[in-house]
Amino acid sequence: MNREWSDKNKLAQSKLKKATFYDGINEFLKLREMLMQEMLSWKKLLSSDDYCAIPFINADGYHSKTVAYSIWHIIRIEDIVVNSLIRRKKEVLYENNFDKKIGADIITTGNELVKQEIAEFSKKLNIEALYEYALSVKASTDEWLKSIHYEDIKKKFGDDDKKRISELGVVSDDESAVWLIDYWCSKDISGLIKMPLSRHWIMHIEAANRIKEKLLDK
Repeated sequence: MNREWSDKNKLAQSKLKKATFYDGINEFLKLREMLMQEMLSWKKLLSSDDYCAIPFINADGYHSKTVAYSIWHIIRIEDIVVNSLIRRKKEVLYENNFDKKIGADIITTGNELVKQEIAEFSKKLNIEALYEYALSVKASTDEWLKSIHYEDIKKKFGDDDKKRISELGVVSDDESAVWLIDYWCSKDISGLIKMPLSRHWIMHIEAANRIKEKLLDK
């Protein structure tokens, strides 16, 4: 794991205590901005075809995806978790016609897609619109993070929340994806800030960087 990002993440997590809560949130915000800038840096380096390339198609790891899929996956999960699960409000996907502009033929996290399915899915995406969506989701989440208090992060979720998310159709019922609902709802808000709002970004951005490096080295 990228040492700088890992250290930032550990520092932020260590401060999610009552006495240092707002410092912890600020550290998370700094980390998330660093990660977004890394994501945006790909725009100057990758061609439209690169975003759909899957050079490690048979690998066992997050780098077995595409760069476009990685962006979609990171941001869809955050949009679902923060807006549908925690805030009980309309997802950013449905604002500014992102659901139509991006061109995705799914509204799920994409966990159910494998190998060539991921490549074909990626080819359909409008990359510029995808980046706009990513920036909008991050801005929405950051605004929410700045608004919460220490007492808020102990909120937990139950069976009614699981049912609600399931009925939205934002998580595939395939066994490779459906576990996400139980996973998210097993955590309190503090746990969700740690994963997926920070560590999940690190994992998939690092994987996408590995894909990028392979493509640029050809």
